[in-house]
Amino acid sequence: MTPRAPIAMTCGDPSGVGPELALAAWRQLGARLPFFLIGDPAHLPVGALWSEIHDPSEALSVSTRALPVLRHDFPAPALPGRPDPANAQGVIDVIARAVDLVQSGAASAVCTGPIHKKALMDGAGFAHPGHTEYLAALAGVDRVVMMLACDTLRVVPVTIHIALADVPGALTAELLRDTLRITHAALIRDFGIEVPRIAVAGLNPHAGEGGAMGGEEIALIAPVVAALRAEGMAVSGPASADTMFHDQARAGYDVAVCMYHDQALIPIKTLDFSGGVNVTLGLPFIRTSPDHGTAFDIAGKGVADPSSLVAALRMAERMALARAAQSTPAGASR
Repeated sequence: MTPRAPIAMTCGDPSGVGPELALAAWRQLGARLPFFLIGDPAHLPVGALWSEIHDPSEALSVSTRALPVLRHDFPAPALPGRPDPANAQGVIDVIARAVDLVQSGAASAVCTGPIHKKALMDGAGFAHPGHTEYLAALAGVDRVVMMLACDTLRVVPVTIHIALADVPGALTAELLRDTLRITHAALIRDFGIEVPRIAVAGLNPHAGEGGAMGGEEIALIAPVVAALRAEGMAVSGPASADTMFHDQARAGYDVAVCMYHDQALIPIKTLDFSGGVNVTLGLPFIRTSPDHGTAFDIAGKGVADPSSLVAALRMAERMALARAAQSTPAGASR
């Protein structure tokens, strides 16, 4: 079964690995998982097998023989490893175009190629902290949540790209509560889990050890967990993070919500470095992304691994199917 519409993939920074990985992903997936690339075909590797489409609906038939490309011309060529500020607005416009397509129903999900924020700031005055924040602005959403997922683990960091010293000040009851509620709703809507089990990590070693190594667990984390559990949510914690990620522990929850970036990302990257997927929860549409950057150092060399992109496309498809199943009345055909 496939979603009603194909997945829109944005090219990302064309001087990075995005375009070549799109081609590699199509070679692996073909028509089994229809997606199309939005970008400039001139930025694809020399000799790439691609075919221009004029509407996303053409992607399924085209993908049997070539990478479907919804053409979006850029003003400058793409030199591998050398981002050109002249292309910055094109990168931004491609993201907005993908969002328009998914919101109109022409695409079932958005899978984003990696961008380079400094290049976007230098070339187009990009005013957002990152990719995710721009997508939230396009969607008109105030708060979204980052999830990293692979076949064996899902993790959500409550605070993300800030210094470790700043985490205690940034961690608030409101932020934790919103993160847990958005995560809970997304697991039901996008992953088809009827009663999500959420494990919450403590901030400090040994989850504070009763206050001996920090008081955030007692003063902040535990009360939020207790309040949401009283509402009927299957949430537990705060737990000592160093005991949360072995095989037996992972079998007891559907997602681990962690207090800071490395607490969440180290275990998932240890378990599946190449197959991790970045998922944005809380958007009105599905967005996944490979869990890596532009990789300028290897761009154009033909050695970039498409595993994370393939995993991101597959997860986007599963999420689209989950949403479609929930929106289809019982007994109706899809």
